[in-house]
Amino acid sequence: MKMEIKFSNKQSDIIRRPFNYELEVNEGTPRSGKTTAGHFRYARYLIESPDENHLIAAYNQEQAYRLFIDGDGTGLMHIFDGNCKIKHDEHGDHLLIDTPNGTKRVYYKGGGKANSVGAITGMSLGSVVFCEINLLNMEFIQEAFRRTWAAKLRYHLADLNPPAPQHPVIKDVFDVQNTRWTHWTMDDNPILSEERKQSIIQSTKKNPYLYKRDVLGQRVMPQGVIYGLFDLEKNIKDSLVGEPVEMYFNGDGGQSDATSMSCNIVTKHREDNKTFFRLNRVAHYYHSGAETGQVKAMSTYAVELRAFIQWCVSKYQMRYTDVWIDPACRSLREELHKLGIQTRGALNNAHDVSSKAKGIEVGIERGQNIISSGQFLLINHSEEEYDHYHFLKEIGLYSRDDNGRPIDKDNHAMDEFRYSVNVFYKRYANF
Repeated sequence: MKMEIKFSNKQSDIIRRPFNYELEVNEGTPRSGKTTAGHFRYARYLIESPDENHLIAAYNQEQAYRLFIDGDGTGLMHIFDGNCKIKHDEHGDHLLIDTPNGTKRVYYKGGGKANSVGAITGMSLGSVVFCEINLLNMEFIQEAFRRTWAAKLRYHLADLNPPAPQHPVIKDVFDVQNTRWTHWTMDDNPILSEERKQSIIQSTKKNPYLYKRDVLGQRVMPQGVIYGLFDLEKNIKDSLVGEPVEMYFNGDGGQSDATSMSCNIVTKHREDNKTFFRLNRVAHYYHSGAETGQVKAMSTYAVELRAFIQWCVSKYQMRYTDVWIDPACRSLREELHKLGIQTRGALNNAHDVSSKAKGIEVGIERGQNIISSGQFLLINHSEEEYDHYHFLKEIGLYSRDDNGRPIDKDNHAMDEFRYSVNVFYKRYANF
């Protein structure tokens, strides 16, 4: 059964425009219809383009497939249904499409890591689609533009939610290319009812940052973001440094809410005749029933988390000491116990009090401290599986309301991050 699609005036205009700009940017709020318009505009381009090879890039390959190949029912595989198939060749996975203007290969790849650029080096492309371009590695973005220099109909399409005003993608990409920029809000999406719009507005009004960004579509400084000191350069590394001394896991569970588990490795360092330790977040399991529409049983999550734990043990060649799970997730703990994985109730700050804070604020303060001191590092690995995509998204959104309280949203990875920090403080804070 085919999906019936109704376009707004802006979507229709975007889809029908001539291809007379080499970069088109759709920037605006979530649920504004910009990605759906991009699917159909890009399908038009692929039919017109004389070039054979093209690229969809997102933070990782799974996101590239989900956002643009499938696209929740409006992506390329649905638009060209009956005239396309998933294939693989020496350049990687791609959608092979039969168009009236010849066969097209649309590769889909991850571009969020420093070593992602190797996946496209040497390729010759007609076009590139950058999904959530502000999350992609800048070297990858620049190399992708170079890969299209010989194109017969050179074209690039980027979409993103509004980044911070000083984000490098604005200055180093949008401002130097021949760019057509289009702003989007929820009013541009014909499938959103007025009732749904008002619901979204009400849910974000308590947080000026989220209201300006997710309702008005403005570029705003994330002043209310709790872990705003996290630095994409200082706090992210490509490999472990120091002597590994302990591996442990922390998890937070839900069915409609997200289930999130991190693998944490503590390393020992010696500098200037002083010994100190670092907390390294090296891998991440994340699944949200609400985001994917696929609700899983806790027994299924337990099996997948066991596979995640085994993957980490094998990759880093370490035995783990503990698996800490939010005490409220009793069913998840029971399912893990059935599989032979013993768990402990996570250190969730329920009874913590310090000189300046109490409850979860104690854990938040600890997290802020080790981020700013450089004692917390996010460690990339070469595999697409279990990367840090969702952690990076949440750490840029987790914020406070007008009363200074942490908002219970965008915090599933943030909660288990706090649990992992509490373990680190308990065992290593005195060094």
